[in-house]
Order: sequence, then C-alpha cells, then structure tokens
Amino acid sequence: MTGSIKLITGSSNRSLSKEVSEVLGVAISDAIVGRFSDGEVHIAINESMRGEDVFVIQSLSSPVNESIMELLLLLDALKRASAGRITAVIPYYAYARQDRKDRPRVPISARLIADLITVAGAQRVIVVDLHSPQIQGFFNIPVDNLYAMGYLYQYIKDKVGDDVVVISPDAGGVERARLLANKLGCGIAIIYKRRPEPNVTEVLDIIGDVSSKTAVIVDDIIDTAGTVVAASNLLISKGAKRVLVAATHGIFSGPALDRLMSCCVEEVVVTNTLSLEGKNFEKLRVVSVAPLIAEAIRRAHEGSSISSLFV
Repeated sequence: MTGSIKLITGSSNRSLSKEVSEVLGVAISDAIVGRFSDGEVHIAINESMRGEDVFVIQSLSSPVNESIMELLLLLDALKRASAGRITAVIPYYAYARQDRKDRPRVPISARLIADLITVAGAQRVIVVDLHSPQIQGFFNIPVDNLYAMGYLYQYIKDKVGDDVVVISPDAGGVERARLLANKLGCGIAIIYKRRPEPNVTEVLDIIGDVSSKTAVIVDDIIDTAGTVVAASNLLISKGAKRVLVAATHGIFSGPALDRLMSCCVEEVVVTNTLSLEGKNFEKLRVVSVAPLIAEAIRRAHEGSSISSLFV
C-alpha cells in the first residue's frame, strides 16, 4: 500500500467524482483544471502528492479530445509531483470502437490512447465496460475492467415479468446479453445488422423468439440511438409486447434524444459513467455506478482482489 488515497477529478464528469468521493469518505483534492485564453488546457495540483496513492477520475466524454488532454496533463503533473502510484480511473474509454485495423490506412486509435495514457504516467487503469475487452491488451500496465451489468440488473429485474427475453443488438454483444439473461433466468435473441458506414445501421432480422414477450435490449453504448430505434421497431413488428433498453454509457449524440423520445421504447436505462447534464428526457432512468468505482478504488489501494467486481 502506497501512501493514502488521493482523488483528483477532471472536468468531464464532476458529479460522478463527487459521488465516488462521498462513498469513499475521501475529499477530492484541490486542483485547477481550466483553460488559457487560447484554449490550451491549464492544470495545477494545489496539494502535495509526494508518495501518495492517487486516483484520477476522468471520463473521456465530449468534447472527447479535450477530455483526453485533461487526463494526460493531470497524469503528467502527478508524475512530476512524485506521486507514489497513479491510477487513471476512466469510466468511459473513448476511441474504443476503433480497436482494430479493419481496412487499409486506418489507425488503431484505441491502442494510441492506451500508449498516451501510459506514457503520461498512469501505472494502473480502472475502466467500466470497455467496448472491446481485448483493449486491455493494448496496455502494458494492469487494467481492471469493471462491469455495470449487476447494477443495471438490480433496476431491470423489478421492471419485467416472467415473459422476458434479452436482446443482443449484434453478434459482438452476445456475451453481455447472456450475463443479463442468466441473472434474469430467461433466453436471448440476437439482432442481425450491418453498418455501411460509421453511425449508420441497417437492421436486417432477428434470431430468436420474441413474440408476446418483454424485450430488453442490452448494449454497452448508446450513441446516435440508430441501432436501438431500428431494433425496437423490428422487435415490435415481430410481436414483442414491450421494449426496454439498458446500456452502460449514454453518449446520446446528434439525433439520439429525438429518436428515443419518439420511438416505441418504454424506458432507457443507463449509468452515470458519462455526464447527462442537458440530456434528460422522460424515458431516461439513470443508475449510479459510483459504489462500484469506489469499491474498486478501495480494493486497489488496499491490494485486495477486484475480480469479484468483474461480474
């Protein structure tokens, strides 16, 4: 164990950082996270960090590149302040959907972000629901990938009856759907879709029986909500009686709010890994993962096992 716990927060999701602070009973350390007049990020740590166990909480949310720069400069400042250990707590990891070279002359952006975080000074990373678990392999430092499904399940179980089916919006999300289905004791169905271009989805068919059932679409990210709306319309056309959506990260960019408010989805349940200020709408329900993150921080500090938090 290195020093005492110190919490530093960037500006991307201060409300979540405050909740984590309250759960841990550890005050957020005094730090300046601002901008110079030309837009450059200005960072200053106003407390001694020498020998301390420091956790930097920063979601890589919109404006994504500014959030990344804040994190990198915070990590560099702490490294130069001789912190005993520096952990980057990243509830939402941006660029995770660019995790492979799927055509010529494109970057592996998720790997580049991992390299930047490591070079800046992080010695450990804590994330929530990585879009692709293999991104952990892009780091040469320990990575703890926490799962929010248990918290989403606690909310969903009271909203569905016996006739329920969990829907994976694509083949890549089957394992996530299976985890929730096992907890609910129900079956799963899979949406068959293709993406002709980024943020454009064509839903083609569904594999599985959804007739007369409550369908729960489960995903890690809701961005423009194109997949959710197309999938929900397909489910209703196939005989589903209700559609709910559960996702960890509610990005809600572009036309997402208008689409969700006008579609047949009954409720949209997300966690607070991203700030939802200005994005509230009638169907939205928010589940806090502050206790999950706080417990991971506590166990990392004490050197105890975090693996039980992975399910």
